[in-house]
Amino acid sequence: MQTRPLGRTGRSVSAIGLGTWQLGADWGQVSQIDALAVLGAATAHGVTLFDTADVYGDGRSESLIGEFLAAAPEHGITVATKMGRRLPQDPENYNPDNFRAWAERSRRNLGVDTLDLVQLHCPPSAVIAADDTWSALDDLVAEGIVAAYGVSVETCAQALAALSRPNLTNIQIIFNPFRLKPLDEVLPAAQAAQVAVFARVPLASGLLSGRYTEQTTFASDDHRSYNRNGEAFDRGETFSGVDYAVGLTAARRLAATLPDGVSLPAATLAWIASRPGVTTVIPGARNVRQAQGNADAGALLDGGFDLAAFDAAVHEVYDDLLRAAIHPLW
Repeated sequence: MQTRPLGRTGRSVSAIGLGTWQLGADWGQVSQIDALAVLGAATAHGVTLFDTADVYGDGRSESLIGEFLAAAPEHGITVATKMGRRLPQDPENYNPDNFRAWAERSRRNLGVDTLDLVQLHCPPSAVIAADDTWSALDDLVAEGIVAAYGVSVETCAQALAALSRPNLTNIQIIFNPFRLKPLDEVLPAAQAAQVAVFARVPLASGLLSGRYTEQTTFASDDHRSYNRNGEAFDRGETFSGVDYAVGLTAARRLAATLPDGVSLPAATLAWIASRPGVTTVIPGARNVRQAQGNADAGALLDGGFDLAAFDAAVHEVYDDLLRAAIHPLW
């Protein structure tokens, strides 16, 4: 597995990481045994970055990671968590007292004294623009509560605003074959600033898994059922904001371009990780098979797959089916 620098922290992380929203909630239930097995399978296949958040299962995801890492003290894993979604999205809630309370809760859940990386969790644009936000985060670093900080964003404009902050370690943003706008400005700007980029929702909530059809159904507690139109949070987090039927058509066109032996999710993850400026891709997994498959996609970065040809296919499908509806947003 390739590794890349985590901004200017001196740490390195795997080109394919593991997103752990699935281990908390909002994707249907995953048992404790299955969750720990997913974490074990990912690390066994070279993953060295776990991405989580304090609201994933109200802390369940963090706690499971803490349990897993406590059993492997020489694990070498970097844990990136997020904070800011425990209260209504009023900019006034992003204040030093809440930052400390949220960070302390995450430290307890993860069983650590210092959090490796804390990201603001898709905050309002006013929070990103406020100098006080970043001063408060600098204070947490100075006090050893967190080692580094970043921000997860909904829009490219928010990413570009955050990149002006000198101590920013990473940007987390939706980037996949159905969401190409970060290629325009965000990735080049992050690369120039030596800020890491985490590509989230890389498989468009499973649309790019190649497994879904018009007949596929999702559990009632799965955001792919209850948030297709942004009923609970930004609709871009569900299927990358793409209409489900259009996404199926786009995924089938991409799959048809692939050689035998290369799956659509593997090609997608490798393509994302190969784009200049991307540090790591953070697909989620509900089971060991998915975790292994995601991690093994990293091998395609080392040859044996025509990434340039797939890149051309990605742009053709995006331009034909998605650009007009998706590119002006986010």
